[in-house]
Order: sequence, then structure tokens, then C-alpha cells
Amino acid sequence: MTVVGIGEDGFKGLGRTARHALLRASHIVGSDRQLALLPLCISGERELWPSPFSLEPLLARKGEPVCVLASGDPMFYGVGASLAKQVPSEQMLVIPAPSSCSLAAARMGWPLQDVVTLSLVARPLAALNGYLSTGLRLLLLSNDRHSPAAVATLLRERGFGPSTMTVLEHLGGAAERRIDGRAAQWSDDTVADLNLIAIECRAEPSTPRLSRLAGLPDTAFEHDGQLTKRDVRAITLARLAPTPGELLWDVGAGSGSIGIEWMRTHPSCRALAIEADEGRQALIERNRDSLGVPGLQLIRGKAPQALEGLERPDAVFIGGGVTRAGVLDACWAQLKPGGRLVANAVTLQSETTLMHWRERHGGELTRIHIAQAQPLGEFDTWRQALPITLLDLVKPLDA
Repeated sequence: MTVVGIGEDGFKGLGRTARHALLRASHIVGSDRQLALLPLCISGERELWPSPFSLEPLLARKGEPVCVLASGDPMFYGVGASLAKQVPSEQMLVIPAPSSCSLAAARMGWPLQDVVTLSLVARPLAALNGYLSTGLRLLLLSNDRHSPAAVATLLRERGFGPSTMTVLEHLGGAAERRIDGRAAQWSDDTVADLNLIAIECRAEPSTPRLSRLAGLPDTAFEHDGQLTKRDVRAITLARLAPTPGELLWDVGAGSGSIGIEWMRTHPSCRALAIEADEGRQALIERNRDSLGVPGLQLIRGKAPQALEGLERPDAVFIGGGVTRAGVLDACWAQLKPGGRLVANAVTLQSETTLMHWRERHGGELTRIHIAQAQPLGEFDTWRQALPITLLDLVKPLDA
């Protein structure tokens, strides 16, 4: 199986290896637009991707001289990446063309290694919220012609109206076109479906700075008071120690702050927010979108029952419900060997539960005292927040 990346310049833009592969192919699979780029001398039977999209018909032809057409670099948000999950590398040859992002970086004069690239193709636009920061350069693969206007609206709403936007259409082809503007004044509605958006982020002076490090301001979250406060949240996430690709269970998620900040540390981090209260479930959904992690999965229900059948986690945080029968036991049983469990307690009863748990399983108990300076008449004094007891332990590898 050969996967050929083809650009807007069509067959003439392909190298010798790609051309020979297409000439030898018995079947060629691609989209209408891609197949139309091939000349008549290509005799292989042409097949459109099935609708709804499926790789099954293609995989059934394993062993035959089949070519798959893909836009630009097939391994960059392309069908090559999907095929690589099911076809061994020794059974597949990938011949890339320049990706649209490579072409866009060349047009913009931006070093590609310094640019953040995202795809909006069949993905939530809210994911963009997690990357907005003054000075950052973004290349966005558009879903369709409506994407630039939607992106401009989001930028204005998030306080990034001064950002510059460049829409690049049909990169590498005869119909290539460039449209420049600012998000605050964006109004062009003549954009082609095949386009890419280049953004240089600029925030308004009053726009809050939201770091990707743990400990966002409490004001970044909508909440009803059930929120792990900023300093405690930073300490908790340091103990949870997120690393790329790991899954967190946020049990008794409240407003979702721990799971959201876990996912903001790296694009491949995942989290399940388990929450029984309907009002807080709505808060989690709004917070995950506004802070750029729409992939956070909300589990509606009460632990431990709601934990049944969930994917086993690499880390567990219990912010609420440690005194509920079976919650700690269920989380510990499902936690992967080597995984981390962190639980916070505010009440005497929940603290006692953590102390008894430590006697059985070990771990480290930490008491966190936070005080803030507040006015007292003409002077200032320290106002002590409720102390937090934190249990932190790692599950043995042989457990």
C-alpha cells in the first residue's frame, strides 16, 4: 500500500517515486478533488472514500498494488496517520508532499519549529482557547470557509481582537490567494473552503494572562464555591505530576478545575471528571470550553457507582467524597500500578479517613495552611483559610 501526498499543483508537482507508484497502481483511492488532479494516463481504477468515511474497504485490499491519495503530508493530520495505526510500517510506503503548514510558514516567513499547529477539521473550536497568548504564532487547518469568521469571533470574545489574521487559500496551486486582516475587524465572507489561518496573537491590555502552569486564578473558573483554590490546586497538581498521554480521574470534580489544569499541561493529557450535581456538571462543561480543553470527559454520576467500567487511570484526585463508603477502595483498585492517588480533606471526618487509609497503604500526609493579608481597620492582618490535609501516595508496581 502506497500513500501519496499530493498538493494543489497536482500530478506535475509529484516526484518520480510517487508518479511511478500511481502508474503501477491497480486501484487509487481518494477524494473527488484529489482524483481530479490525476491525468488520463493513470489507468488504475479510481475509488472515492466511502461515506461515512471508513478504512475497511481499503484494508480489505491489503497485498494489492493500491495507492491512497492524501493532501500534502499524509502523516500530518492525514489519512496516513490513521492507516499507520492499523497497517505495519513495513507494509506501507508513505510519500509526502509539502504540508499546507510548511507552505504557510514559507509564505509567512515563520520558522515552522516556532509555530503551534492545530486542526479545526471536525474538532471543537474551543480547543483554541487553550493556546491564546500574546506573541504566539498559530497555524490552523480550517474545517471550511466558515472557520476564519468563527475564529475571529472567538478571538474577539477572549480579548484577542488585536491579533493579526492571514487566510491562505489553495496553497501551492494556481488559485492561491492571501487575505490579511485583524480579528477585531474581520468581515471577509468570500473565503474558499480549502484554507489555512495564520494568527499572530495579540491581547487587549485588560485581558487576563492564563499560564499553562498549574494554579490559574480562581476567577478563571465559574464555580459555586466548590473549587479547589489556586494555591492548593497548584500543590495538588504538583503531587499528581501529569505527564504526556496520561489519564486522570477527577472524582467529585466540582467545577472541574483539577481535571482542566491537568489537561492544559500537555495536549495529550486526558481527564474524566466524575460529578453527580447537575449544576456543577454545567459549570464543568462551560469551564472546559472556555479554558481550551473541550476533550475533558464528563461522567455524570456519584462515585463509587459511576466509576464502574471506566478506563483505568494513571492518576486519581479525590476532591470530594472521601468519606463515602467504597470511594477510596474503588479508586485504589482501578488505579494502574505505579499510579498516583491524591486526596484532599477539609473536615475532621475526611481527615480521619485519610489518616486511617495511610495506616493501611502508606503515603504522605501534608497539612496546608494558607493565609492572605486583608484589611483590619486602618491596618492589615492575616486571614487564615481552612487548613487542607493532603494525602499523596503511589501504588506499588506489584499491586
